[in-house]
Formats: sequence, structure tokens, C-alpha cells
Amino acid sequence: MSEPFLHQIIAIAKAAGQGIMTVYNQPGGEIVLKADQSPLTEADLLSNRIIVDGLARLTPDIPVLSEESAEIPYQQRAAWQRFWLVDPLDGTKEFIKRNGEFTVNIALVEQGRPILGVVHAPALDVCYAGAAGTGAFVERGQHRAKPIQVCLRSAQDTLKIVASRSHRDARTTALLDHLGPHECITMGSSLKFCLVAEGSAHFYPRLGPTMEWDTAAAHAVVDAAGGKVCDLSGTPLRYNKADLHNPEFFVLADTDRALLSAVQNCL
Repeated sequence: MSEPFLHQIIAIAKAAGQGIMTVYNQPGGEIVLKADQSPLTEADLLSNRIIVDGLARLTPDIPVLSEESAEIPYQQRAAWQRFWLVDPLDGTKEFIKRNGEFTVNIALVEQGRPILGVVHAPALDVCYAGAAGTGAFVERGQHRAKPIQVCLRSAQDTLKIVASRSHRDARTTALLDHLGPHECITMGSSLKFCLVAEGSAHFYPRLGPTMEWDTAAAHAVVDAAGGKVCDLSGTPLRYNKADLHNPEFFVLADTDRALLSAVQNCL
């Protein structure tokens, strides 16, 4: 993946973010419930249109699977060797709460593995991006892009753990208690992955339900930053499965086998 190509995807994500912000900055805004009772806003739909149209112009031969087009049957998807996996607005609950912690997620998946990802948080004016062979970086405001990498915890370091702001559960709380003294950072949406990717946190456990589009873009950023997104056995997450639900997973430095082992022993 070339860096210029990655920047073209960043431009699409930022355009979608601008669309989201036109809705975010208006009073009210229509909110309806999807079949699973999760909220769908006008901003989701606008962002989705911008992304799908942008990707169609840039890569017309690569199919797109979005949260808003999840009904594409597996019999059709199974033939895809490469495809875009999109969450046009990750963290809809954070959007509704108006805390700014929501993102635009765009990932390129090849043979089940995310090889490029962009996570753009328009309200925070921050964009994380990464690709196989290119590395990972973050752009904040008008500042130049800065390379990022995961932080391998030393024995003297306080364990820094990221936890969901809207999806905290009893099992996660019990796991954190078992790990002993730690600092807990709460964050919404796929930004939790990015805190690990940039070295601001060591570990993010997710023991609740997620979908493939929730994780793919941030997964690519974490991989490019030297991290790992794996199921409870340590196997990296795979994408374009018949069932688009993810297993429970951990995010941490790829080489931090001691932490992975300690966490596995707690479950």
C-alpha cells in the first residue's frame, strides 16, 4: 500500500467527517432505530453515501461492505479476495451524547486481513491511519502527520488499560480487577484501539459483542503500529466471515506475550 493511496482514503474519510459535522452542529437531527434497536442517525447515512461514492470513483473494481449494506449475502461476499469494509459512523451513542468520541472507519481487507485502515474523529480533528508496509501515523488538527507505534510495557510501568465508555460490563471489570494495579482510560468508538496503537495505553480488552466493521480499520492501524488484535486464544481476528460478528478480543503490543498470558490466565 503506497502512502499517496493511503492519503486518498484519508481524504474520503475527512469528507465524510465534514458531512457528519454538518449534522452534529445542527440542533436536533433525526434518530431512528435499526432492526437490532441500535440508533441510526442522519449523519450515518450521509457519511455512508460520501464514502461509498468516493471509493467507487477511486477503486471501481473493489466491492464495499458497509454497516449500512450488511445484508449482502455471504455467497456473494465469499468470492471477494479484496474489499472495503466501512463503518460510516462508529460510536453513534457517543454522537448522540455529543462527546465527540465517534469516528469514520474505512478499511481495505485482503484475504481476511485488514491491510489498510483510516480512523478519523471529525469532532476531535484527529485522524489515525496505517497500512501494511507503510507504518502508522496520526494527524492532529493542522499539525504534520506523526509516526506512531505501540508501547511495550516494562516491569516498572503502570499498566494502562482502555475501557469502553458506553459498553462496560461485569466480566471486563472482573478482568481488570484480576490484573491488579492499573490506570484505566475510558474512550468511545474505535479510538480505543488507536490509544494502544500510539502507545498511550498498553491494553484494550473487548469482552462484549462487536461487528467486523467496528474493528477492521483500527485493526489495520494497530497492526501497522506493531500491535496485535487477537481473540482470546491469541489468534488474529479475521474478516469477511459468514457471520460478521467478531469474537471477543484483545488489543496489545504484538510482542507482549507476558501480558497476553496473564490476561488469558484470568479468564
